[in-house]
Amino acid sequence: MIVRKIAAQDWITKEMLLISVILVTLPLWIEQIGLYRYLGVEIVIWMIYGLGFNLLLGYSGLPSFGHGAFFGTGAYAFGLFQLWFFENLWLAIVFAIFASFIAGAVVACFVSHRRGIYFALMTIAFGQIFWFIAIKWHSVTGGEDGLLNIPRAAADFGIFAFDLDSNTALFYFVFIVFCCIVLLLWRLVHSKFGKVLQAIRQNEERARFIGYNVWLFKWVAFTLSAAIAGLAGVLFSMAQQGAYPDVMALHASGIIVMMTLIGGGFVSFWGPVIGVTIYFLARDVLGIITEAWLLWFGLVFVLAVLFKPEGVAGAWQEWRKSRTSTVSGYQTLLKFLSTRKR
Repeated sequence: MIVRKIAAQDWITKEMLLISVILVTLPLWIEQIGLYRYLGVEIVIWMIYGLGFNLLLGYSGLPSFGHGAFFGTGAYAFGLFQLWFFENLWLAIVFAIFASFIAGAVVACFVSHRRGIYFALMTIAFGQIFWFIAIKWHSVTGGEDGLLNIPRAAADFGIFAFDLDSNTALFYFVFIVFCCIVLLLWRLVHSKFGKVLQAIRQNEERARFIGYNVWLFKWVAFTLSAAIAGLAGVLFSMAQQGAYPDVMALHASGIIVMMTLIGGGFVSFWGPVIGVTIYFLARDVLGIITEAWLLWFGLVFVLAVLFKPEGVAGAWQEWRKSRTSTVSGYQTLLKFLSTRKR
């Protein structure tokens, strides 16, 4: 048996290094371009959410329009643990991820039997159930007001600890979580498991006929995606120091779909990262110009779906491919002319 050694590029790529450099230095230059540091926190949180969601949409081809339910579950579970039991960052995070994992596992048991439009409709139905519970269960969730004054406990690593009170400290904490999620998902989608998910996306029936338990793979993908969404919800509740039912609403679940598609989640691992960045920059830059910025963003989304469904990442890949073919053709022509001269 031949065992292939895991090369460094299997874990670290040029894109990872570039994004890491941009994010690590972000607090140093973001205010210089007229933005604010909390925006960086918000963007990285939604990047985590988008990458986890893309495991379902981009790699498995499963359109979930109720994923805000798990984002909200993580946020509420994190807050409830600290408000009801005791303040401990790590235990609260583990509890929230576990709660999102269980919620995702239960929902996946029902939706994994479906595909296409029926899968999407069932995720909408479950998402609305979670949102309705968050709105009506006042004694637990706080109703429309949500949970307020969730403590932002210090990150205690035993040997040392640091407070997360400032947005800069919170940003670097969120960035570390982002790096861990990127490495985990990168290896996952490039493993045999990831290849099976892509096979299911291409043709579910064929994947089933060659012996794969399609239901189980869809269940695992959905549950993992829900757990990562819950982790993003945890970070969101830390940033906001609150948890609100709005994050479970249908429009909130639709936004992550828009981000993923505009970025090009179907053709690139980094599609959600691009889409999230575009969305928040549009919100803050276009929002200064007009209150109807979401209308223009929606129009861009419609045009992207109609004329460039591969998104920004797909357009970039196509441009690089055409540029490479042009350079290759030019070199071939030069070689041919030099041969003719001889």
